[in-house]
Amino acid sequence: NPMKVVPLRLQPGVDLRQALETWMGEQHEQAGCVISAVGSLSVAQLRFAGAAEATTINGELEILSLAGTLSADGAHLHIAIADSSGAVIGGHLCAGSLVRTTAELVIGLLPAWQFRRERDPATGYAELAIKAQPER
Repeated sequence: NPMKVVPLRLQPGVDLRQALETWMGEQHEQAGCVISAVGSLSVAQLRFAGAAEATTINGELEILSLAGTLSADGAHLHIAIADSSGAVIGGHLCAGSLVRTTAELVIGLLPAWQFRRERDPATGYAELAIKAQPER
């Protein structure tokens, strides 16, 4: 079961995280990952390490990197963005991060695997649960 690679382009005003989660929920495959992402945001909602709440960043923001796992029941995504001065900041991508001009993504779908988000008592968070899919 080789990886299936799918390109996506998101339009201005689209919520980056919600669009990826919605798209993944429509796929037959049960596991995915972000291979590549470039584009821009007008609003970024980032949760920094150890923080309980997201921080809102407004402006002309370039997407430098987006990485993470996608499953039918949610995503875990980290993003690095640069502001108009080139200063870079990054964190956990939250809902409400809006595409400014474009988001060009390449997604890998992994037919041999199933990803789920399950509460881990050790961390208190919904963490990645990985299961091999039977051959079809």
